[in-house]
Amino acid sequence: MSLDEQFNAAAESVKTMTKRPTDDEFLELYALFKQATVGDNTTDKPGMLDLKGKAKWEWWNKQKGKSQEAAKKEYIEFAAKLVAKYT
Repeated sequence: MSLDEQFNAAAESVKTMTKRPTDDEFLELYALFKQATVGDNTTDKPGMLDLKGKAKWEWWNKQKGKSQEAAKKEYIEFAAKLVAKYT
């Protein structure tokens, strides 16, 4: 199975979780997904009143410089841990 196929399977597997991960776990998963699919964050930082958007932007921005391939590998591993923990 190729890296992209593994990544897509991992992205589907997180939808099977019966419990919600912690906020930090969710934000880490989101950031790795964005880095893997889009690459470095080049969007404007949300305003200070958009707390959810700001948190997501900051977590994604922490991934800056990481290759999309490396982000996919990390996402696959992290998703597997979360699925085992929350399913």
